[in-house]
Amino acid sequence: MPILNSVYRHREAGHVLTDVAAYREAGGFDALHTALGDMEPDDLLYVFHRSGLRGRGGAGFPMGRKASFLPKDAKLAKYVVCNADESEPGTFKDREIIQMNPFQLIEGIVLAGYAIGAERGYIYIRGEYEFQARILQAAIAAARDAGFLGTDIARSGFTFDITLYRGAGAYICGEETGLLESLEGKRGQPRLKPPFPAVAGLYSSPTLINNVETLSALPPIVTRGADWYAALGPEKSPGSKIFSVSGHVTRPGNYEIILGQTTLRELIFEHAGGVRDGRRVKAIWVGGSSVPVLGEQHLDTPLDYESLNAVGTFLGSGGCIVMDDSGCIVRSTLRLASFYKHESCGKCTPCREGTTWMERILQRIVDGEGRMEDLQLLESIFGRISGKVLCALAEGAVAPISSAIKLFREDFVAAIEQGGALRPEPMWPEAPAEAR
Repeated sequence: MPILNSVYRHREAGHVLTDVAAYREAGGFDALHTALGDMEPDDLLYVFHRSGLRGRGGAGFPMGRKASFLPKDAKLAKYVVCNADESEPGTFKDREIIQMNPFQLIEGIVLAGYAIGAERGYIYIRGEYEFQARILQAAIAAARDAGFLGTDIARSGFTFDITLYRGAGAYICGEETGLLESLEGKRGQPRLKPPFPAVAGLYSSPTLINNVETLSALPPIVTRGADWYAALGPEKSPGSKIFSVSGHVTRPGNYEIILGQTTLRELIFEHAGGVRDGRRVKAIWVGGSSVPVLGEQHLDTPLDYESLNAVGTFLGSGGCIVMDDSGCIVRSTLRLASFYKHESCGKCTPCREGTTWMERILQRIVDGEGRMEDLQLLESIFGRISGKVLCALAEGAVAPISSAIKLFREDFVAAIEQGGALRPEPMWPEAPAEAR
């Protein structure tokens, strides 16, 4: 299987590419030499568009089309912003790309900058990723020393540099306009749209925002060609995707697959080792915590955008959280509700108040004080939140709760009737307490 992010190939070989010489030996910066030497910016932009690459951060919007929205005759400076604020529960792919192969990300950002006519890029990295930030800072300096950042890159006349910016640990800054507000030194809260960042983004200038995995896919696309990438996977979901698999699986980790060629069952059981003996899959949040939950009956669903949409969920960020039948869906749903209530920035009243009440009602059910009408009350709250806010955080808070009540309603009814939700058992009860 073709592996786009060489981090995985080299990790399996027992080494990483945090040295610029090692990255160049592995073919690194060949794509940048090709683009700067043989292609005009519009030609490179067309390669992105023709490849069919969709944003891997969650929304799945075509990257080339997004880049084409930036006005070509803009009088203000243009910017490329890399969203490395990987805060979606269950998602840890970007962290490993940065840690194992930071230069592929840097090369991708420079390619994006050349395509849109920018001279400055920013990497907004999650505040908790201190180790990865140090790796990136060293890699940026090494790339600059090697002539791949700064003025006259590869003697092409193209100037581009990258600044690393560390966030302060706010989930809302994963939303692109909240990220831009934070990057400008303001409180991280979403902006009213339009205007969209492509027109008025960072410092009110045209800005292209993509996440780590998306930008890291650009060098192999340029090297191998847009048609090669477009031929991988279904027509509307081309290319590969990294899934971060965690929870009740025996081999948690990051797994890169060709979209549409692997089912959810194969990802969990063949790649991630499956659940423990004697257990069955109960629930799966396949695209991170903010997508509708699936059940065992959905295991044979192909992993691509359209197939997952057809069963009522989203590919999202690829943070695949697995729960077997030893878990408690009611408590898990409460845990997610608490997360989104805590991370709501409070700017929109429906989100601020709605997430608070969802947590409060679910807590009441878990504690044994729930009433049957609480389920109808929750459903009425969903309608008062969805579509009435500035960003997707509230939608992401509603989706796992509403889908859990719909798919596992009997579990919520049982928790109400039996006076509370059962506590799940430890995954490895035989392990010493300090090792759990």
